[in-house]
Amino acid sequence: MSTTSEAPALDSGLIALLERLISFDTTSRNSNLDLIAFVQQYLADFNIASQIVHDESGAKANLYATIGPQDRRGIMLSGHTDVVPVDGQDWTTDPFSVVEKDHRLYGRGTADMKGFIACVLAKVPEMLQAPLLNPIHIALSYDEEIGCIGVRRLLDVLRDHPVTPLMGIIGEPSEMKVINAHKGKQGWRAKVRGRAAHSAYPVEGVNAVEMAAELICHIRRVYADIPERGPIDDGYRVPHSTLHVGPIQGGRALNIVPDSCEFSFEVRHLPEESAQHYHQQILEFAEQTLLPQMHKVDPETSIVFEPLAGYPGLQTPADAAVVRFCQKLLGSDVSEKISFGSEAGLFSDQVKIPCVVCGPGSILQAHRPDEYIKTDQLSQCWNFISNIITHLQQSPLPTD
Repeated sequence: MSTTSEAPALDSGLIALLERLISFDTTSRNSNLDLIAFVQQYLADFNIASQIVHDESGAKANLYATIGPQDRRGIMLSGHTDVVPVDGQDWTTDPFSVVEKDHRLYGRGTADMKGFIACVLAKVPEMLQAPLLNPIHIALSYDEEIGCIGVRRLLDVLRDHPVTPLMGIIGEPSEMKVINAHKGKQGWRAKVRGRAAHSAYPVEGVNAVEMAAELICHIRRVYADIPERGPIDDGYRVPHSTLHVGPIQGGRALNIVPDSCEFSFEVRHLPEESAQHYHQQILEFAEQTLLPQMHKVDPETSIVFEPLAGYPGLQTPADAAVVRFCQKLLGSDVSEKISFGSEAGLFSDQVKIPCVVCGPGSILQAHRPDEYIKTDQLSQCWNFISNIITHLQQSPLPTD
């Protein structure tokens, strides 16, 4: 690790683990098995068994381990192992090496979210030395960055576990603030099938690009109506649900009426709402307004909506045990809400594990070139996990 200025002292074991984790290129398109094998062996060296849950291809895996009493419910510390691509980004350092400068540690995944995972793993010896009254569960997942995909296979396994975590902390970068709620997300790909014709005779065809444009304009109208009708929650930076249109492709040549066009769009909704509520409005416009026009020319034309990745929102009550527990250990009575998502909603929704998001680093540094985490954020996370261990030696976890 290169150092160009003095930085606050961090545990050497933490730094070594962070360097090792960053060195694995676990961009979501790649396998994460080398990283998982490293963590599995690291835990095995402390006689800690890990359960490995592979994807269907066997090329990726989740990891789950329990430290402490095996017959009691404990606190889960969870993070994803995949990172976003560095392609096309102008990095001034090697993204897969840790570089320390001006109290910052640079590298892909330092903030999102291998810094948290390194803190957890570095604290394993301390966890083992402590007579824990409740266990600490470690959960690592894959493919979070492309729609919280990998953790779903782990959830399938946890449902059948005789003992599941009592509460969970998802270590996404939150600047060590307690996040008790976040929005849900659902994406779709709209595929418009028109009818090709010579552009000199457009009445002979069905312009798929124009129909897609009509649909996109309607999506915009649906979105524009939300701030007026609500619901509104001022706890979020964007206080309402949002709709967004992304990539679009269509047409082959200017002198051909396009016979196909497709685009992707998403709904990011308040946790008390459903993405389907907004999708239904878009579907009805397609079926009742656009398709009749298209079928007058050609009954074989169509508009199809293909679901993409999505995840539920998180809405843990502000007075829930996991929220109060984290607040107490952090010495703060504040909890916040965020507009981006995490795996917390899935743990809460599918396995009934009440969760918060709380981890080191800032989301504003994630996914960008020269991603970094401040050393004081790692120090805060380090102390937070120490406080968890100390608490679990002194009293059991709160249950309500």
